[in-house]
Amino acid sequence: MPTPSSTFDPAVRHYSVIIVGGGQAGLSLSVYLQQRRIDHLVIEKNKLVHTWNDQRWDAFSLVTPNWQCNLPDWPYRGDDPHGFMVKDEINAWLAGFVEQVRAPALEMTEVQRVSQPELQAPWQVETSRGLYTADQVVVASGGYHVPMVPRYAERLPATVTQVHSADYRNPAQLPEGGVLVVGSGQSGAQIAEDLHLAGRQVHLAVGNAPRCARFYRGKDVVDWLADMGYYDMPVTAHPLREGVRDNTNHYVTGRDGGRDIDLRQFAKDGMALYGVLSGYDDGAFTFRPDLARHLDDADRIYNGINASIDKFIAAQGLDAPAATAYEAVWQPATEHTTLGLAESGITSVIWCIGFMPGFSFVDAPVFTGRGHPVHLRGVTGVGGLYFLGLPWLHTWGSGRFSGIAGDAQYLAEQIEQFRLKPASGRALAADACHEEAMDPA
Repeated sequence: MPTPSSTFDPAVRHYSVIIVGGGQAGLSLSVYLQQRRIDHLVIEKNKLVHTWNDQRWDAFSLVTPNWQCNLPDWPYRGDDPHGFMVKDEINAWLAGFVEQVRAPALEMTEVQRVSQPELQAPWQVETSRGLYTADQVVVASGGYHVPMVPRYAERLPATVTQVHSADYRNPAQLPEGGVLVVGSGQSGAQIAEDLHLAGRQVHLAVGNAPRCARFYRGKDVVDWLADMGYYDMPVTAHPLREGVRDNTNHYVTGRDGGRDIDLRQFAKDGMALYGVLSGYDDGAFTFRPDLARHLDDADRIYNGINASIDKFIAAQGLDAPAATAYEAVWQPATEHTTLGLAESGITSVIWCIGFMPGFSFVDAPVFTGRGHPVHLRGVTGVGGLYFLGLPWLHTWGSGRFSGIAGDAQYLAEQIEQFRLKPASGRALAADACHEEAMDPA
């Protein structure tokens, strides 16, 4: 059923704008389109903002402080701006946002294909409820679609429970026995901690994810980086340029008021650490001998971020507690490259190795060979087609609560300008944007 809205008419099949995806990104754009009185429809495969309830574990909390939660006309409204909302609080806050926006939306409706039969023609949006058309289309379905699981997972015996991070909820969901967590990014590190705190024997395959401190020199590291302007840096100014979009997020946690995640301390406390998982065969897991390198690299980045804060404090002449450097509390005595399934007692494997893009429903020449859209601030080289809510779409906050409002407002402005251009001007503007996205100056 459609979300209640004074602007929704079930008989209408053509809109100026169709937004694919009813998460915080799609709803944020709806706010700015409503302000401009541009008719539009949000189409959502599930329920609006469903991922925060359906794809998060029970003990989930934000890793960024609450003050960064700032959707259009809907900032964080609690009394702990420097705290970290937990799952139920996040969903309650988002439910309020949904009610305030009252977007014209179709829920439980799958978009099966988006195409433009010919240049300048309306976009066709084929759905499980029939065909809709639009002058412009915004794909706001996020950047995490298809859970990644390696093919060798098929060789594990049926007695081993396998779960992707998107489907993990709590330790009680898993059978008795040891758990192998594969991947040490934000989800992997936090899920490993969740199991560890529950008293489970955890085996963690550590990848190349970096880490950062939670608090340093009297403030949250996020606060320092905000003061330093890092979150305002556009992707075109980042040293890695578009390559930063492929980076793994730093692991840290907001759990219990926020703290560091130190894998070395986990090891001291009984968690078993290994290098990158490379395969499974003949009843045994195999790992690369790169655990020590990954731990050292993560600590180097941790100390490097803190050192940049030190320089900022000195340059600004700020009064802050003394600088410190992290020193390793544990070193691997040896690199274990094999682990027998039977001997280890492992009964569950949790895959925390990320997602692949799932934009196959978009039939337009705007993708790289890896399935990622080519765009500049969400504007593609095909006139009237946009993306929103992707990591580093424009800044660090683009895929988070802190940057979506700015991105959505910018796209609303581009959509409005597109409506005012003659057909010939639309094509020229799209071509110019495409060239700049492929080779930004």
